[in-house]
Amino acid sequence: MKSRHVWRVSVITDTEAEDAVAEILRSVCDQPAASYMDLETGTSESCVYFDRAPEAWTLLRRQLLHRLQGLESCGLQTGSVKVNLRKLTSNSWLQSWKKHFRPLEIGSALLVKPGWSKRRRKPGQAIVVLDPGLSFGTGQHPTTEFCLRGLVSVRGEIERPSLLDVGTGSGILAIAAAKLGFAPVDAFDLDPDSISVATKNAARNRVAPRICFWRQDVAALPKRSPRKYTLICANLLADLLMIHRDKLAARVDSGGSLLLAGILKEEFEKVCAAYLACGLKCISRHTEGEWCSGRFRKE
Repeated sequence: MKSRHVWRVSVITDTEAEDAVAEILRSVCDQPAASYMDLETGTSESCVYFDRAPEAWTLLRRQLLHRLQGLESCGLQTGSVKVNLRKLTSNSWLQSWKKHFRPLEIGSALLVKPGWSKRRRKPGQAIVVLDPGLSFGTGQHPTTEFCLRGLVSVRGEIERPSLLDVGTGSGILAIAAAKLGFAPVDAFDLDPDSISVATKNAARNRVAPRICFWRQDVAALPKRSPRKYTLICANLLADLLMIHRDKLAARVDSGGSLLLAGILKEEFEKVCAAYLACGLKCISRHTEGEWCSGRFRKE
């Protein structure tokens, strides 16, 4: 029986440009992007996967290089950029991910692990099982980990927490929230493939009936919402966070929190000021490389 093949388009850069590179890959290739860091070399590899060879590869590569060159003017150090296309068997692709996808523990409250891991959860620890797919998010990225830690923190502070996950991707945050007892748990994404993958991941983790997934563009959200949430997670570009701040702020319950992840350090103060004007104050932040994430609370 012949092995199934996938085609990987990858971009290797310095780690500080990781989020920006992943967004460029997503927009140019029209596929969800994933990234992992190599701590030994100080580089990051961002990838998208196709189930067939991408058409007009030369043109696609030229477009990627053109967009990547613009990152230097934004103050991001990309280092020596490498753009590659490689055909992989499904088995070799999976084996490569086994090297990089390690179990992630958030204290004694949460364990996120791949299906092949033999790590056992601690007593009382919620567990989320996710395996990489053509669309995925595994919690390995620092911004996702920041949001997971935020979920655990809010669960410990509020008796009946609820969640809105803006840009759900693989559904990891929504699934973790359902496992931690959040209700309701609502999640949307513009990418229909992400909604399909997130729904399957929720079913695998036996929480599908407790999560409402739907396709939605944040730009098309109504300005007002009758439903409020004790926690909203939004990992979006700073421009989008600024443009749609009123819509996001309107959905945070009084005393609730908003987690904003993946903002360039030099843009973070502008974001803070914009959300303060909407009634949300930054109460904590986390910086890693050129990126900054924060927790905002509505008084």
